[in-house]
Amino acid sequence: MRILQLGRFYPPELGGIETVIFEIVEGLNANNIRCDVLCSNKINRLEISNTRNYKIVRAPSLTHVLSTSISPALIFQLRKLVKEYDIIHLHHPDPMATLALLLCRPGGKQKIIVHWHSDIIRQKFTLFFYRPIQEWLLKRCNRIVVTSQNYLDTSKHLTKYWGKAEVVPIGISAEMNSNARKLDELKKSFKGKKIIFGLGRHVYYKGFEYLIESAEYLDDNYLIIIGGDGPLGPSLMAKVQEKGLQSRVVFTGRIPFDEIHSYFELCDIFCLPSVERSEAFGVVLLEAMSLGKPIVATNIPGSGVNWVNQDNETGLNVTPQDPKALADAFVKIMSNPAVMKKFSERGKSRYLTKFTREAMVDQLISLYSRVLKS
Repeated sequence: MRILQLGRFYPPELGGIETVIFEIVEGLNANNIRCDVLCSNKINRLEISNTRNYKIVRAPSLTHVLSTSISPALIFQLRKLVKEYDIIHLHHPDPMATLALLLCRPGGKQKIIVHWHSDIIRQKFTLFFYRPIQEWLLKRCNRIVVTSQNYLDTSKHLTKYWGKAEVVPIGISAEMNSNARKLDELKKSFKGKKIIFGLGRHVYYKGFEYLIESAEYLDDNYLIIIGGDGPLGPSLMAKVQEKGLQSRVVFTGRIPFDEIHSYFELCDIFCLPSVERSEAFGVVLLEAMSLGKPIVATNIPGSGVNWVNQDNETGLNVTPQDPKALADAFVKIMSNPAVMKKFSERGKSRYLTKFTREAMVDQLISLYSRVLKS
């Protein structure tokens, strides 16, 4: 069995989908199933590596438009590689990868798995032109992997294809790189503070502006740390300045991979304040749960977020776009040690039961085997 993961980027580029692809590739190869990666590069250069006993091909990109790489070379590279694999596992949404697969037209014996991470929500103009290609992909593929039943039930794009769909929750390894030096540095810098940590790309659906505004309802004992970067970064920083919240909100910028673990260890609560179904699952929630961190997230209709974070079990889920509700949730958790302990223990237990890399990879291996026999 030979598997090719086809996606937009791959670590060290960071993001939820990139994390999932990494966990799948590492997990499959650990089970002696050959799994390689084809993705776009951030720059206009072809890079091929064979580290960690599998191949990563990064096709050069000319530019990036609406979070999509413009990489004609991806088509050429897929055409070269496609016959080497039994299964092409494509991670959606990725219009460039879908176009490459369409133009390469893999043979009937080759199986296609579509990992449906999210609908295309906001880019309606793009979707108008992309929809025919998306429909081809959904018709041609053998199975569709969806990360939660919530998302499958509410995705209008998948309604006709429920017979092909299978729910496989995302799983991650808890073996994040510990960095004692960084953690010690952070503890000294923020000594005595109650730490709320948020992490993600600074884009419209993440809702970081509401996390910033929640600081207006907190006293100076609280500190909100926001990690990551993105196009909305400057406007978010301007909001902090405008509201005079510099003592309560800190931006880290993009956090190096070997330091992320330290921020999760440091925080008292992890917050995911997202506001749209583009946040389909929330991989960062699993990282927090694996370390026993209570979570404050949002009730996004049709998203898997409020299924991952079970309200009043692993944390609290509040109404989106409501900074006062976020602040009240932080205070409710932090002012009650018994509640903090309950959320911490049940979050860690839920991670170990449902969201480990091993659980996800075992389900995918079963799926691959069944598809190849069909």
